[in-house]
Amino acid sequence: MNSSQRLDATFAALADPTRRAILARLASGEASVSELAKPFAMTQPAISKHLKVLERAGLISQWRNAQCRPRRLEAKPLAAATDWLENYRRFWEEQFQRLDTLLDEMKAKEKKRARKKR
Repeated sequence: MNSSQRLDATFAALADPTRRAILARLASGEASVSELAKPFAMTQPAISKHLKVLERAGLISQWRNAQCRPRRLEAKPLAAATDWLENYRRFWEEQFQRLDTLLDEMKAKEKKRARKKR
């Protein structure tokens, strides 16, 4: 997968509230499929489908611990998504700063006009 495809997969995985809740749970530590499924009113196969989407996006991984295969959060794809979003945050911050400057200039001109009228 190239970086654009990885980013697409990350945002697609994050688009679902169940998957976001699973990631939030995994942020506090590893968990088994049954532990991850517990708070949801859905079948184990449905949870497994969500886990597969998260795994394909690289957001979680699993490993074998005797009979259990706990899942863990993988932060790298989230960091890439944050970096991508950061560019847009900076862009909008600059735009808002320019707007603030323009509004300040307009207010100053209005005050000047008001003083001249007195």
